[in-house]
Amino acid sequence: MAGGGVVDDEDMPGGDADREPDPSDSLRTFGAVMQALREHAGYSRTEFADMVRFSKHTVESVELGRRMPDLALVERSEEALGNTGALRKSSKYVTRGRGDVGLAAWFRQWARLERVAVSLCTYECRLVPGLLQSEGYARALFENRIPLLTDEQLEAQVAARLDRQRMLSERPTVPFHFIVEEAVFRRRLGGRDVWRRQLDYVLERTAPRNVTLQVMPLDAEFHACMDGPVRLLETPKGRRLAYSEGQENGRLISDPKEVSLLCQRYDTLRSQALNPKDSRGLLERLRGEL
Repeated sequence: MAGGGVVDDEDMPGGDADREPDPSDSLRTFGAVMQALREHAGYSRTEFADMVRFSKHTVESVELGRRMPDLALVERSEEALGNTGALRKSSKYVTRGRGDVGLAAWFRQWARLERVAVSLCTYECRLVPGLLQSEGYARALFENRIPLLTDEQLEAQVAARLDRQRMLSERPTVPFHFIVEEAVFRRRLGGRDVWRRQLDYVLERTAPRNVTLQVMPLDAEFHACMDGPVRLLETPKGRRLAYSEGQENGRLISDPKEVSLLCQRYDTLRSQALNPKDSRGLLERLRGEL
């Protein structure tokens, strides 16, 4: 869905923007092996989740082939299940497949562009950006969705959101920049405990050198992005694209004039927001108030 232009296939991974997602056979196979080893050892999912220090929901998502196994989960599972080497070795061959399961249809094309972008910028005024959401916060978001999601839909969406975050650690030379309204960090979605962990998570995820967070303060007298949230990226071929999302829809923007305007607004907003150091200081103070 492009504004005033089209996105060429060469800008898309694989040039298959309209193909429906296929589950990854390797993910399902790895999950089945992990489940079989767990059951052979006599552990329930809840018991095993406590042993490997991951949530039961995460263990279930991996076992059902809905989520990529985290390296820490693989290592801790190996230790808990006898160090056979089966999980450690097989995890090297696991692929995401299309990686679109659990993503909204209107977001899939942008998600594919994100995977190959050489830079990513995000302004958000409604909620914590997906790349910075903790599992508890993401779960609270999807539990509040209307109409209500089924348990399977909820788990698929949480898994997809957490899997998408791997970009931050897997692409350490790609700059990720976020500007988020202070009001977002004052809304305690999910309750005090969820929100405390969410603030910790944001501080952790934005600590690497390639990730920058700026907070737009509530008392700012000037604001260049009053028209709503926006995302910007640059493709490997140097093309700049934008994305805007609202209620049950999203719009990929490729028209050069419109993208240029949004880039100007974003660049101005960067100068109006708190600098990264002061932004972290604000989050640390909010964390201390909980």
